[in-house]
Amino acid sequence: MNRKHQYNFGSFNGEGSIFLGAKRSIENCKVGIFGVPYDGTTSFRPGTRFGPSAIREVSSSLETYCPQLNLDLEELAFTDFGSLEIPLGAPEPVIEKVNQATNLLLKHGLKPLILGGEHSISTGAVQAIVDEQPDLILIQLDAHADLRDEWLGSRHSHACAMRRCLEVLPTKKLFQIGIRSGTREEFRELQKNKRFVPHPKGQAATFLETALMPHLGKPIYLTVDLDWFDPSVMPGTGTPEPGGFFWEDFASIIDVLKKHQLIGTDIVELSPQLDPTGVSSVHAAKVTRSLIMLLHESS
Repeated sequence: MNRKHQYNFGSFNGEGSIFLGAKRSIENCKVGIFGVPYDGTTSFRPGTRFGPSAIREVSSSLETYCPQLNLDLEELAFTDFGSLEIPLGAPEPVIEKVNQATNLLLKHGLKPLILGGEHSISTGAVQAIVDEQPDLILIQLDAHADLRDEWLGSRHSHACAMRRCLEVLPTKKLFQIGIRSGTREEFRELQKNKRFVPHPKGQAATFLETALMPHLGKPIYLTVDLDWFDPSVMPGTGTPEPGGFFWEDFASIIDVLKKHQLIGTDIVELSPQLDPTGVSSVHAAKVTRSLIMLLHESS
């Protein structure tokens, strides 16, 4: 591929760093990465537009080998398209660009891994996938419920991400893991619809395993809002929420998901400039490494 990949809907900009072990060619690849440098609806601290490039830049600090999954990025074929060129301003055109880009990857037989950017982008990817996989199940790791119908005058705010995803998700199967912040109405809805999945810290993800058991073999899309992690290990996010989770908690979720059919994922809400140590970006890059491997190995 050329450094800039032109398509009928716009382009990916392939300049700058590439994720550890990735190719610029789609030949024999199963997974396609692209970034969405957008933070137009952030409601507290902006900066997620720098997330995709930060994840790529620090990925070279990681080993290519993952002992948990016993896989090595050097032995996997995946491509990094670069970041999607997006318009400034309102979220709706950005979501449409994400939808088109996800469709492009799917047409080439690639499982999408999207680097955000803020959480509003997820709707575009979910819509593209359900057009091919109407039985899709959505799993959300997040500190916040994101079930508002609108926030600060926008129906596509990052605080409304799961509400918009539910509107395009035919199954209405959304499992929300470890949510610890939201309105009274959001929590009532979580409980009423049995979407809330508890996740006791430092323990196996047995609640998730039980919730997914009836859906074995169904396609799954995973959205990871990095504020799911505790601010002590993930300070570089726009809306940090005390009482979060740690790497061993994420690893226990990986242990469950490797038994299922993961077909797409996004990693959102990294604001790297808020963490001058760079640890948040490294943490996000390690999450990315695990999800590349899961996507590659899922049938």
